[in-house]
Amino acid sequence: MAKIIVKGQKKKTSGLVYFLTIVFSIAFLWFGNQIASQNMRLFDQQGQMATLKARVIAINDTIVTSESVGDGSEIKLTDILFSAEITSGARKGEVVNALQNLNSYFIVTNKPVEVGDKTILYELYNEQYATDWVFGEYHRIDALVILAVLFALLILLFGRIKGLQTLISLVFTVLAVFFVFVPSILSGYNIYLWTMITCLFTTVMTLIIVSGVNMKTVSAIIGCMSGIILSAILVIIMDQLLNLTGVIDEDSVFLLMMNPEHPVDLKGIFFGAIVVGAMGAIMDVSMSISSALYEMKEKYSATTFRQLFSSGLTIGRDIMGTMANTLVLAYIGGSLSVVLLLFTYSSSMLDLLNREMVVIEILQALVGSMGILLTLPLTAAVSGLLYAEKKNHNRLRNKV
Repeated sequence: MAKIIVKGQKKKTSGLVYFLTIVFSIAFLWFGNQIASQNMRLFDQQGQMATLKARVIAINDTIVTSESVGDGSEIKLTDILFSAEITSGARKGEVVNALQNLNSYFIVTNKPVEVGDKTILYELYNEQYATDWVFGEYHRIDALVILAVLFALLILLFGRIKGLQTLISLVFTVLAVFFVFVPSILSGYNIYLWTMITCLFTTVMTLIIVSGVNMKTVSAIIGCMSGIILSAILVIIMDQLLNLTGVIDEDSVFLLMMNPEHPVDLKGIFFGAIVVGAMGAIMDVSMSISSALYEMKEKYSATTFRQLFSSGLTIGRDIMGTMANTLVLAYIGGSLSVVLLLFTYSSSMLDLLNREMVVIEILQALVGSMGILLTLPLTAAVSGLLYAEKKNHNRLRNKV
């Protein structure tokens, strides 16, 4: 009877903790967004082209012309006039005439529009054809939404309650990045501070929602944040040693030009990118170690600090190889096009390896991997201290 009462109390406590965590997360996102976006103008179309979603209902004409480029060759220009029905905004249902321009000068172009295609139109008057709208992009978000729904259903199917908790934490994480972290950068706030705030919120929120409040979660949070802090310190140290500027491509230049009087801190941006990028892997490692050692304590009577710490290191060594590979391959895959271009146009390997763009990519992989390596023993030590029996704590203190 006592066990039933205790289980009931645990469920109530767990439910209350989940509820409070969700309430706190919503409050953080709301107030964080209000503070972070004070100096930011997001999606303000003043002085810019209006954008609408439309569906192609008819192809009115296709005009093909040739134009000499001066070296004896010609480029083919294809203008497609089409009618489209606006499917979003206040003008929904209205039919407009639009133009798609395809230029053979570019090796890769969008496919010609066809009836039924969903497109994005920009309001731009063309005097030659007297059209007010021009083709911008194909509307692709619907396919992504379908894939995201399928992903969510698979998580719920395999994870059930844990899957639901995972989805909730994932939604909060994405919102924290795009509604708090990104606006804080665009508003000119201290990127280093807001990076650490975002990491702290994401780590605590995710681990509590997924695992509840217990020693296992506390150990994982301490281990994860320790690894993140050490990774952040390492990035700052390497920034000084490598004499980095933060200017790695044209996107960096555009960021500087957004507000010349108060330019974006490019070094802060790559600091945030490296630390936030490594956070997921570090959190995964810390939770894996903490959970494994908790199971050893509960089911296999590993009750001393030495037993738990030694087992944590053994488990960590197995995790280490695959997680380090995961980070390195993720960064290489994410910048494969840039890597290919640099290999092609660099004069030598010495030139290639000293380009700031390549240096930052290597730094991301190394710092992320170092963060994992540092998190493994830290989480094992914290878990050993929290899970070991009290008498073993006393013995440890006496030895010290």
